[in-house]
Amino acid sequence: MKSNMFTETEHAQIKLASPAGKSRIRQEIEFISSLISLSYSIKVFPVKWQSIRNKLEELLSSLSAIENCDSTENYPPLCSSLQAINATLKNCNELSKHCMEFSYSGKLLMQSDLDIISSKLDNHVRNISEIYSLGLLTQSYAIIVSRPSIGASRDDIKFYIRDLLSRLKIGSSEMKKQALIALNEVIQEDDRYVKVAIEVDSFVNLLVNFLDLQEDNLQEEAAKTLSVIAGYQSYRSCLISTGIIAQLIRVLECGNGLSKEFAARCLQRLTENSDNAWSVSAHGGVTVLLKLCTESDSVGELVGLVCGVLKNLVGVEEIKRFMIEEGAISVFVKLARSKDEVTQISSIDFLQSMASGDEATRQMIMKEGGIRALARVLDPKSSFSSKAREMALRGIVNLCFSSVNSVNILLNHGFMDHILYFLRHGDGSLQELALKAAFWLCGTSGEAKKAMGDAGFMPELVNFLDSKSFEVREMAAETLSSMVIVPRNQKRFVQSDQNIGLLLQMLDPEQANFGNKKLLLSILMSLTSCNSARKKIANSGYLKNIEKLAEAEVSDAKKIVRKLSSNRFRNILSGIWHS
Repeated sequence: MKSNMFTETEHAQIKLASPAGKSRIRQEIEFISSLISLSYSIKVFPVKWQSIRNKLEELLSSLSAIENCDSTENYPPLCSSLQAINATLKNCNELSKHCMEFSYSGKLLMQSDLDIISSKLDNHVRNISEIYSLGLLTQSYAIIVSRPSIGASRDDIKFYIRDLLSRLKIGSSEMKKQALIALNEVIQEDDRYVKVAIEVDSFVNLLVNFLDLQEDNLQEEAAKTLSVIAGYQSYRSCLISTGIIAQLIRVLECGNGLSKEFAARCLQRLTENSDNAWSVSAHGGVTVLLKLCTESDSVGELVGLVCGVLKNLVGVEEIKRFMIEEGAISVFVKLARSKDEVTQISSIDFLQSMASGDEATRQMIMKEGGIRALARVLDPKSSFSSKAREMALRGIVNLCFSSVNSVNILLNHGFMDHILYFLRHGDGSLQELALKAAFWLCGTSGEAKKAMGDAGFMPELVNFLDSKSFEVREMAAETLSSMVIVPRNQKRFVQSDQNIGLLLQMLDPEQANFGNKKLLLSILMSLTSCNSARKKIANSGYLKNIEKLAEAEVSDAKKIVRKLSSNRFRNILSGIWHS
């Protein structure tokens, strides 16, 4: 609320003077500005005056937009409109005086007079817009007012936004385009402009209506603006109330490339709220989105955004069933083989979402060749990116964790060799994912454990036991603990003297950073079932670490000591604590 207070003398001075050098339009602009300032001081009928103030600001923006045009003063329809505007402003000035002085004869009559003023202002804005749309006024110089400086006041920002609004309403195609470009620049740099734009009457509705235009990049710029606004969760309900979803789907169906991308990004943000999923479906959006993924001219960025929208929708069971009936699984399995990284990653991610918690859908993905497609991405001889391989590994673990049949398919397509390769040669994140895949694979069956031992996984897992990452150390130890349950793997493990020594060294009670000692003891406990392993443990220089743990009442350490001290090893370990 402004604090401007006007004396009676000052109030009387708000009139249409005609100083030399001022155009008629400039006089009206100044008159409107004075009335807007005055309206903040009126204490009665606040709702009515707020509405009038908003319309005065809109009229101010419209007149400002045509002030810089040639041939304005001698254009008869404009002159006539300016005369009518002046009469309305004088009437408004009189009403404001009565309201400030509480000199009106009755509340109902004053409310009626204010409604009439409000209606007249609407007509004036409409008339100015019609005059401009005839194309008889031309711009003589810059069509966009100066952008407010950094740290500008809210009033300056509001004036700038209203000026852009007037140009969007009454300007030529080029003026509208420049206004949208200017708007996109400011809303991406300062969220205050977004807030003001949302609050200005009809601004958002006008932007949504622009989605139906395809001339001079207007649709593209409007879609870009709306996608930025949709990035603010608190403003999404405002967008939804305009009926934007139907227009966004039309853009996806008929718009140009960039317009489609901005529309998809906007729709992705709006559908983060599952309540809006049905609206997309009701307007035929699911069919349109799926079709975009099958069109040869759809670029990776667009497909990625479309996948994001579909991922938001797939949580609604009925919509997911419709997607499946429309052949979505075969479409995205095919896209998972794409050479385009964004398309490939987004498709794999979407397939995982579809299959989440749904065994029937997992089986359908397998039947359509989804497992083979993902295994192919992991082939080190292929040219797929590390990002794509990371997503493929996640997809395999998520899609295959409960199916023995899928494990057999994977093994038949070289999956075990692929993850072993990435354990040895992958970069950080890919290597860690390969370790997770090895951990998962090891838990699928005894045969998988044997095959992994034969393939050479255990030396690589041992290397991870002293990783800087606690999670990596734990996972490597758990995988080894599971693998050495198999007798054949026990014999393989002890073939390297370094393996036993490293495990025992890590059990040093004074070294707290070597991971979960319980897991390491579990590995050693399994190894004591093997004669050669027991001998190497007993002969190791680090055997004292187990003894110390046993003396500290660590249960598994005590069990190992007992096992080592039995039978023919009793004389080697004579004197070791028994209990």
